[in-house]
Amino acid sequence: MALFLITYHGMAYPDIEYATASRKSFRAWAKEALGDALVEFGAPLLQSGQMAVGQPADAVEIDGYSIIRARSYGEARAMLEGHPFLKEGGTIQINECMEVDA
Repeated sequence: MALFLITYHGMAYPDIEYATASRKSFRAWAKEALGDALVEFGAPLLQSGQMAVGQPADAVEIDGYSIIRARSYGEARAMLEGHPFLKEGGTIQINECMEVDA
């Protein structure tokens, strides 16, 4: 089973009340739809800055993250169908965490 970093884009939380209601909806959905596949619920994110030697890459706004476990990208994608964030008009990016020997 692989780990997938799920990042949320395009729906920055306008205020704490909205964020709280949205997270409650997500928790209820995740419990039913993802169950034990949800490794880390995650959190909303606020971009604080960047660091680079030389010119930094273009900043990408990431509104939040979660980590799930699935057998494949296809399974991860299927598990995320019906996600409340998608219903609100946001975009979900699915990133497989690669296992690399040290």
